[in-house]
Amino acid sequence: MGEILVVVEHRQEEVRDITFEMLFKAGELCKKFSHTLTAVVFGGKDEPFMDEIAKRSDNVIYYEDDRLKEFSADVYKECLNGLIEESRPLITLIGHSSWGMDLAPALSVKTGYPLATDCVDILMEEGHPKVIRQVYSGKVFQKMSFKESDGYIITVRPGSFQPPETIEEKNGGVVKKDLPGELPESRKTFIKFVDSGAGDVDITQADLLVSIGRGIGEAENVEVIKALAERIGGVLACSRPVVDKNWLPKYYQVGTSGKSVKPKVYLAFGISGAFQHLAGITGAGTVIAINKDQRAPIFRVADYGVVDDLFKIAGAIEEQLNEG
Repeated sequence: MGEILVVVEHRQEEVRDITFEMLFKAGELCKKFSHTLTAVVFGGKDEPFMDEIAKRSDNVIYYEDDRLKEFSADVYKECLNGLIEESRPLITLIGHSSWGMDLAPALSVKTGYPLATDCVDILMEEGHPKVIRQVYSGKVFQKMSFKESDGYIITVRPGSFQPPETIEEKNGGVVKKDLPGELPESRKTFIKFVDSGAGDVDITQADLLVSIGRGIGEAENVEVIKALAERIGGVLACSRPVVDKNWLPKYYQVGTSGKSVKPKVYLAFGISGAFQHLAGITGAGTVIAINKDQRAPIFRVADYGVVDDLFKIAGAIEEQLNEG
């Protein structure tokens, strides 16, 4: 019986989605292989999300200090190193985010544990973890094993796992820990949080995405599909060519150079399906593709496909809505 640690990522008193995705996957592994799931929280006094984390964990270790309300890789690294030396977890999961890309490599060097980054799945074979990664910009899936070690560190790509809407509550106990007595002086100082300007939509939170690609033809046609998306309760998104032509801002883009999304339904109009785009929709529930080219790569991953002019299909949907 081993232990899996999940480092909780939060910002401005809200837990990031990647945390729940990691807790879901860790919970699956723990249930199947009789491991213990421990969430590790670094935060200020009385963080409002603690009950939410406890419901998804067997145990919660809470480093409570107002200095921890904002992320500090130097402090997190020292605390996690001490915790890992004490409990010897089999796996430590960290989100592959700006946090994780700062923290995980430093923690790997500090602990001597091997690190795998940007993983889209985690397997257990003969008691040892193996991971699935995408290489060559998502064109190839790679199964990786680790060198023999007491423990392993893995960063998880956001959107790789889809937690269920209802969960089996664990009601884990919360253990508060003090910061180590002699922490090194941080090389970074948090000044303030500045919203980078996510735009007027957040495509990562949408249950229904209506996405457009090069097949839209002209900038004027974007509004046609945008209006349709609004009528059916969806959110507009796009592939890279649409952004490259300046028809939509960057925050609408899905793919390796855009955002990974996990809608319940992904409706793709005129998207050919380059592997960079497909890498961003691996978390989608149902993919419906409309494209005139029956050889378009997106049909290889689509659950349903329509080989036809996208405007003809959009018009047919509009007619159905009007009749309804």
